[in-house]
Amino acid sequence: MHTLHQMPATTEMEVTSIRLERDLKEKLKELSGGQGYQALIRGVLWDYVDNRQTLRNKNMVSREQIRASVTAIAQRNEHCALTGESIRSQEPMFLGLTTSGDWVPLSTDSLAA
Repeated sequence: MHTLHQMPATTEMEVTSIRLERDLKEKLKELSGGQGYQALIRGVLWDYVDNRQTLRNKNMVSREQIRASVTAIAQRNEHCALTGESIRSQEPMFLGLTTSGDWVPLSTDSLAA
C-alpha cells in the first residue's frame, strides 16, 4: 500500500465520480481492512503513478550515453529518454543506440546542439 504521500484533509481533495461494478466495490471494501475503500483506491492510484514515474526515470539516459541515432516514426506513445518529453504515436522521432547497446526513444529536438 502506498505510504509516501501524506493524506490531505478532505477539504483539500476534489470530488471525482467513478462508476464501479457492485462486486468490485464490495471486494474493495473487504480488502480495505476498515480503512475505507476510497482510501484504498487512492493508495492504488498513487502506487500506479509512482511506479510509472520510476519506470520513466529508470529509462532515462544522458546525452553521453547515446552512440548513434536513426530516424523513426513512433508506433505508440513514448517518452524521450533524454528529456522525458512526450512523443505521440505516428510522430517523427529518433531511436538512440546507447553505450550499453539498448535502443531508446528520443524526441526530434533532444539531440539539437
